[in-house]
Amino acid sequence: MHHQSRNDTKEEPSNWNSVRDVQYTLQLSKWLLKPIGVWPLVSGRSSRLDYFVSAVLMVTCFSSIFFIIVPSGHYVLYVNKSVQMKLKLFGPVGFCVSSVLKYCCLIIKSTPLKRCIQHVEKDWRTVQDPNHRGIMLKYMTMSRNLITICASFIYTGGMSFHTVMQFLSKEGVKDNSTFRPLSYPGYDWFLDVQSSPTYEIVFFTHCFAAMIMYTVTTAAYSFAAVFVTHICGQIRIQIVKLDELVERIEMKDDDLLNTIVHDHVEILRFAKTTEKALRELCFIQIVESTLIMCILEYYTIMGRRDAVVLLTYATLLISFTYNIFIFCYIGEILSEQFYLIGTTTYEIKWYTLPARKAHDLILLNIISQNPPKLTAGKIIQLSLDTFGNVVKTSVVYLNLILTITN
Repeated sequence: MHHQSRNDTKEEPSNWNSVRDVQYTLQLSKWLLKPIGVWPLVSGRSSRLDYFVSAVLMVTCFSSIFFIIVPSGHYVLYVNKSVQMKLKLFGPVGFCVSSVLKYCCLIIKSTPLKRCIQHVEKDWRTVQDPNHRGIMLKYMTMSRNLITICASFIYTGGMSFHTVMQFLSKEGVKDNSTFRPLSYPGYDWFLDVQSSPTYEIVFFTHCFAAMIMYTVTTAAYSFAAVFVTHICGQIRIQIVKLDELVERIEMKDDDLLNTIVHDHVEILRFAKTTEKALRELCFIQIVESTLIMCILEYYTIMGRRDAVVLLTYATLLISFTYNIFIFCYIGEILSEQFYLIGTTTYEIKWYTLPARKAHDLILLNIISQNPPKLTAGKIIQLSLDTFGNVVKTSVVYLNLILTITN
């Protein structure tokens, strides 16, 4: 392909609103990542003090989550022999484990995540056309809406499980006269959790750890939403440029095709970097959603006679279903948008172009037929078919559990 090289070292800011636009794009991710200490690792502009505070926050967060996993895991595996109790605790404890894995992925993958953020910032700095900026803002607004809905469901359902359900469910009300409930058992062998202030400390530690886990989950989700919607916005800009191509070349403006080819290569690189940064997180999310959805379906059926329990588990089920649906949906949208570039190159009047220009468009079309795909661990392609398989698998496991327990 014949394209002019750009100076990729340091671009002159063409968009004088770029600082505000970048802040708008990354604001929710920053709010989520700062409390868990990950933001300094991915922002690229952190001092030694920031890294020190980050390390302290990480130690605090991991300690809080392991304060749940170790006693509860020991209780589930070695102390309690009841199948019903093991199933009751499998969901909450399993979510704790998956949250730790996602937290580790965010830390380990901080370098590729930082590269993705830098690419997003560069695109905002160099966008020139107000219409193109409007397209980018439209897709960023979409990502913010997706993140907000995700956070609303998971924080509401999760904190209801740790607080409201423990005290207002029929089982909790029945036991409250002599027994103060906790979301996670297993502390009796080294603590008297029914005495004050031990109970209050353990209870609030559980709530604090829960907030950390929901923040980690939403933060991982926010990266996927921000990066993929940004790619979709860049592709939409490419399509707008392709629609203008023939007219611009007829006006002897040869630079547009060079720009389109260059930008398409940049989008492909960014998409591949995004896939590398998110593949492990997506894999954990797929496995977690399949198992947790199955358990939540079981909890919902078992708790259908208790309105508080039913509402709490139904909210959590909707949350996990929504999360995995959006992961799969944005994977589907990513592939569709790349295919759309190929369709657009075919539909414009490419046959009126000079032979060399038409040849470049043909190559662009061919590349678009094999677009980058968002995958879960390079094993499962994220698409709407994958979402259907996750739901079907969770129902199969539900039937298996119901058969065993009956």
